Amino acid sequence: MIASQVEFLDVDGTSIAVRRQEGDVPGVVWLGGYKSDMLGTKAEALAEWAAGQGRAFVRHDYSGHGESGGAFEDGTISKWLRESLAVFARYTRGPQVLVGSSMGGWVALRMVQELLKAGESRVRGLVLIAPAPDFTAELVEPAMTGDQRRDLAEQGYFQIPSDYADEPYIYTRALIEDGRDNLMMGGPIDTHCPVHILQGMLDDSVPHGHALKLVSLLPADDVTLSLVPDGDHRLSRPQDIELLIGAVREMTARASQPEA
Repeated sequence: MIASQVEFLDVDGTSIAVRRQEGDVPGVVWLGGYKSDMLGTKAEALAEWAAGQGRAFVRHDYSGHGESGGAFEDGTISKWLRESLAVFARYTRGPQVLVGSSMGGWVALRMVQELLKAGESRVRGLVLIAPAPDFTAELVEPAMTGDQRRDLAEQGYFQIPSDYADEPYIYTRALIEDGRDNLMMGGPIDTHCPVHILQGMLDDSVPHGHALKLVSLLPADDVTLSLVPDGDHRLSRPQDIELLIGAVREMTARASQPEA
């Protein structure tokens, strides 16, 4: 484990835990998944790789996750996006590559949209692992049972068992309604930077068809899709980590080149 001192950034009154490693640019920014924290296998492997390369690396926990404050049930895509943008503004300099896992892929894509809207073009590449943009509307809502819809209506949330956590996943009405305000997959997505997607074909949380749909919305000359035939949602096996590090290495090399 790469031991980096945890720092806290106040965002809208909530303490957001951040770990950063100083180094060369282009830097790498890690964006984790729903109910994940910044000390997971993939984030730790990237931290170790970045340290070995002398490359800047920043990661944080969303509110309600890991070492950050706040309640998980209060989280929404908009809230976690604001926190991620605040961490990006405070702790990064120069060109950056965003690496987003699952929900972090949605956050990364929305970050690029918001940064471009503000005239900010420091994101020079995206590496997305089993990206789940629009997962609330595309994956969660269509699969809801009658009981879950009743729970959502009556108590404001419902739960489903998770293969990746000891406790069930909680989906709130606020998360689902806010997700509709952040939808991206209704038309072309212009990132203004290259994108590399890593997707397991045995992923039962974010089916590989979702990645294929995302690819169809991205500029064809700037997107690479790596399908892992025997890969699941985690993509955390040694061979998956090797693939991830290779993709990030290549993306940072591309981001190091002068802009045309």
